[in-house]
Amino acid sequence: TYFSFIQDDVRQKVHLNTFGFFKDGFMKVNVSKLSLNPPVRPDDKNSLPVGFSLDRTRNDGFSTYLDEEVDYCILKKKPEQDVSVVILLLDFNTKVVKVRFSAEAASLLPKISFVSEENVTALSTKPLKTSEQSSDSDKTPAKTNENTDDKGKPAELDLSTLSLLNADFLIAYFQFFFNISSDNQEGLYSLYFHKCVGSEGPANDQQLFSLDVKITEKNPESYLSAGEIPLPKLYISMAMFFFLSGTVWIHILRKRRSDVFKIHWLMAALPFTKSLSLVFHAIDYHYISSQGFPIEGWAVVYYITHLLKGALLFITIALIGTGWAFIKHILSDKDKKIFMIVIPLQVLANVAYIIIESTEEGTTEYGLWKEILFLVDLLCCGAILFPVVWSIRHLQEASATDGKGKYSNFFSAINLAKLKLFRHYYVMIVCYIYFTRIIAILIKIAVPFQWKWLYQLLDEMATLVFFVLTGYKFRPASDNPYLQLSQDDEDDLEMEAVVTTSGVMEGMKKVKKVVNGSAEPRGEWESTA
Repeated sequence: TYFSFIQDDVRQKVHLNTFGFFKDGFMKVNVSKLSLNPPVRPDDKNSLPVGFSLDRTRNDGFSTYLDEEVDYCILKKKPEQDVSVVILLLDFNTKVVKVRFSAEAASLLPKISFVSEENVTALSTKPLKTSEQSSDSDKTPAKTNENTDDKGKPAELDLSTLSLLNADFLIAYFQFFFNISSDNQEGLYSLYFHKCVGSEGPANDQQLFSLDVKITEKNPESYLSAGEIPLPKLYISMAMFFFLSGTVWIHILRKRRSDVFKIHWLMAALPFTKSLSLVFHAIDYHYISSQGFPIEGWAVVYYITHLLKGALLFITIALIGTGWAFIKHILSDKDKKIFMIVIPLQVLANVAYIIIESTEEGTTEYGLWKEILFLVDLLCCGAILFPVVWSIRHLQEASATDGKGKYSNFFSAINLAKLKLFRHYYVMIVCYIYFTRIIAILIKIAVPFQWKWLYQLLDEMATLVFFVLTGYKFRPASDNPYLQLSQDDEDDLEMEAVVTTSGVMEGMKKVKKVVNGSAEPRGEWESTA
């Protein structure tokens, strides 16, 4: 069940909701408190066309009919023959709701039944004969009407008995209902509210409207959309995989305890946090599926774990990218600035996500926070790449400037191995971002409506693969060919002192001690500084 309360809005088209229906699914829509400001007289010939459209598609892609011309009024356009769209035009001059649709698409569209204020809960009431379009206004309006009568003519619902007056304009109260009665009618249905601007009507930025809409949608066995029904089981299954991967990682760290850095334990916390987040998300969806609305307590717990998971993910990726513990043990000022940017952005992104999840689609806040989430997430993804690029550049410079001497080739090989590792890590991050932000969304748009859950599956699988590959690449050093010394070089380094021409020994030279005029090796190193 969705409630949308729109106050003083100026938009021409408002997306109220999208829902995937299987056979025997239904939608019930309550419309109330519709008002226009500044007020428009009912006899005004230039009054704004106002109404709803119900668009049916097979996937989550854009409707070519609704998005053909952004500024064109769909309520003035006759539905095309091959387009599955029902238009409900609220004509306040004649006080009727006119239903328009293409006769060729009638078999693919559900029949819409109107229910009067007296029979709001009586959805099973047998419909009376549909009123036909005529100039005879003395006829008593039907209590309920369907799309067409026996002759296939568009239906009308008289609003005169369902309306009250207020200071602004007509407050229309009516309810319509439809049921998916055949397999051909299955699909993704999007409900829009339209307020069009006539050539002689008021400007779009001056005419405000307010509207309360209550939408109830249900499939035969779930209140979830067709593409979301498998999500509770999917999230529980993926939570188990993340938990198992975290358990394996803990086992590896315990075996290689002497080679473990702090970053390894931070990496260990990530799969368990992700697993908890998925469990609470599955519980949240379970209650929505069975009751039609979330349980507030479980939703809050999910939002908290989701916030922690998101922040921990980006912090861990950025820390690994800086080479913390692997290359250096102290973060530079430049690295710290990245965290000062990424952490607040991640908090903002998660706040935007929570607001989107708890806000109805029709409100202006929903669209605003959705744009904020997209922008902030994009900035976070770009910001975490900078530390990896800096580490790669640092390793390239180190490889090019290694000192000369017996072990210069050895240190150069170590730096080259680490350089190769961080290049691989950079490619992994780019692929992860590209797949979860672009490829998965394209799949979400392209697949049929009942397979929409594949988007979440691919997103979670990509995250799991990224976690596993990152753990494999940066596992404890004694088990990591990139971060360990070769055995031959270890044998060469087994000596009492390691002498290099760089570091603290730079600028040192060997001198001789003179005794009674003869030179005697001193065997000591003295500084010339």
